[in-house]
Amino acid sequence: QLQLVESGGGLVQPGGSLRLSCAASGFNVGDYTMSWYRQPPGKEREWVASIRAFDRADYGDFAKDRFTVSRDNVKNTVYLQMNSLKPEDTAVYICRAFRTNTDTFWGQGTQVTVSS
Repeated sequence: QLQLVESGGGLVQPGGSLRLSCAASGFNVGDYTMSWYRQPPGKEREWVASIRAFDRADYGDFAKDRFTVSRDNVKNTVYLQMNSLKPEDTAVYICRAFRTNTDTFWGQGTQVTVSS
C-alpha cells in the first residue's frame, strides 16, 4: 500500500524552528519528486518546496533562505526543516509524491502553528 505519513508539526513561537518528516511506505522516495505543500486556514493550498532527481531542490519565494527540503533514501523519509518561523507560516503541511499525473498521491498533513 502506498502511503505518506507526516509528523513533526506543533506549536512554536515566532522565530523558532521545526523539522517535519514525511515517512513513505510502499514505494521509494528516491524514485519520485517529493514535495511539501501547505494550506493556511481559510486559504488555498500552496506549494512550499520540492526535491527532484539528483536531489535538486526548489522553493517557493516565501520558503527561500528559511526552509530546507531533504530526503533520506535509507529511511525512506523526506524532511522539511523550517527556521525563522512566522505567524503566517501557520498551516497544515502536506507531503506529496509525484512521478506522473496518474502516479501521484498525498499524505494527510501535519498542523504547524506559529504563535506567541
